[in-house]
Amino acid sequence: MTERMLEKEAVFDPQHDGGAGTRLDVFWCAQFAEAGVARSRVRAAIDAGLATVNETVCRKAGTKLRGGERLTLRLPDNPSETKAEAGSLGVLYRDEHLLVLDKPAGLTVHPAPGLPEGTLVNRLLHHFPELRDLSGERPGIVHRLDKDTSGLLLVALAEPARTALAADFAARRVKKTYLALVHGRPDGAGGDIRLPLGRDPRHRHKMAVVHKGGREARSRWRLVWSAPDAAASLLEVDIFTGRTHQIRVHLAAVGHPIVGDAVYGTTPHALWKRRGDAAGRLAGRQMLHAWKLSFTHPALGRELSFRCPPPPDFWRLVLLLGRMPQRVGVIGMPGCGKSTLLDAFAAAGCPVFSADAAVAALYAPGGGGAHMLAGRFGEAALAPDGSVDKKWLLEAICGSERMRREVMDLVHPLVRGDLEAFYAANRQARAVFAEVPLLLESGWPVEAVADFVVGVRCASQARGQRLTEGRGWSGELVARMDGWQWPEAKKLARCDFVVDNDAGPEALADKARDVLGELAGLRRRDVRDRYAWLVAQGYAGKPEAVTGTLP
Repeated sequence: MTERMLEKEAVFDPQHDGGAGTRLDVFWCAQFAEAGVARSRVRAAIDAGLATVNETVCRKAGTKLRGGERLTLRLPDNPSETKAEAGSLGVLYRDEHLLVLDKPAGLTVHPAPGLPEGTLVNRLLHHFPELRDLSGERPGIVHRLDKDTSGLLLVALAEPARTALAADFAARRVKKTYLALVHGRPDGAGGDIRLPLGRDPRHRHKMAVVHKGGREARSRWRLVWSAPDAAASLLEVDIFTGRTHQIRVHLAAVGHPIVGDAVYGTTPHALWKRRGDAAGRLAGRQMLHAWKLSFTHPALGRELSFRCPPPPDFWRLVLLLGRMPQRVGVIGMPGCGKSTLLDAFAAAGCPVFSADAAVAALYAPGGGGAHMLAGRFGEAALAPDGSVDKKWLLEAICGSERMRREVMDLVHPLVRGDLEAFYAANRQARAVFAEVPLLLESGWPVEAVADFVVGVRCASQARGQRLTEGRGWSGELVARMDGWQWPEAKKLARCDFVVDNDAGPEALADKARDVLGELAGLRRRDVRDRYAWLVAQGYAGKPEAVTGTLP
């Protein structure tokens, strides 16, 4: 019986094949990479005289190539001795020639030294024992995915299909698109990455961008979503070459390593794990998924295309990252009960912020506001203890509209800084509430600091009584304070929720619970809408064969 051979011819091009000085065995290993041929097998074939350089037999695996050499290599068939093992397979399509699988994350594709079992190939041999008739140590495997990468994998079931598909992969006729969840938000809507790849000279188990001696590698990315806080972004990535760890290395090289990739995103990954929240726990593997695959069927001659949404850990993380605390501003005229409503939200377990309390801290001895006002208006602005002299300040701003506005311009940025720090400290909360009396009048873009606004109102007579009897304000001061704000009707017209405070604290607490219930309903609707968008885009849901007429 004639021994079967894998045969290939090539011309060495140093610009694309690793650079001048590339070893003969290294070159052939790269050429047979998609077929899963081990380096030891390539060396054995060279030692056996099955390689030629410029039509002359070459038995030295370490021969250095310079450029333009005509090369051939014949590899004797090496039937697989891999053990068959029971295990599930996510078969999306099957005929007598090939399989299309949905590979789960955590499953290694083929055996390797030190890992003889527990791989996808072990399972394939259990379900398809005819694979042992195929050439190669990795029967049926025509391309690979990393262990922790999920998604579409094409497997040949017959030798003609394996040969044809391996050739198509080598010639870059197979189209592959991945989904990658990366750290940060890239600039722009997309771009090409053309960076040569090779073994990291310092860490041989890793790949790296290698400008001297690296192999051509090209990836193209498109930004399709970013988290509201820009912590992470979802990219669609097309690859035009199939280098080891190509997407992971390329994205790390442009400053946006894949979330969960501890190898090529060491520092961002460590910071991510320190988050201590559900998102930090959920990214237990690199968030990379083989999403789309298009190829020509080797027997039917038709193009088949498949789309496979990522597994739940992937899209749940996207949903989780898209969830930000509902930032709720609380406003109203002086004396309407804003602080009482804020206390009711705090009693319900919600984080709260008071701009008045922030200003009090800024005006206290050593506070930033006291320092700033003293620097602008001199020691007259301070009381003997170093705090802001509130009587002096009130008289000054009542006597001069220009000065009032100047004080606002000095103090309001400090208050906003405290507000942003409050939001950052409570980013895991469902809803946070900030009482900012002059939210609308401050000149801040409201949508930049609040997603919703709650307005509190009460009868003007009751409000005036609270201010004169409770705070000791004169009728003139009440009128002046009201005059510094928008008219009540205009303020309330800008609110998403309006709460009446005419029936006392208990009734106001009930209305606070009503607001919390409506906000919870809006959060549920938001999750449903965002999940529906993921399904519509193919980023969640069920796998599908998009095109191709199947027999």
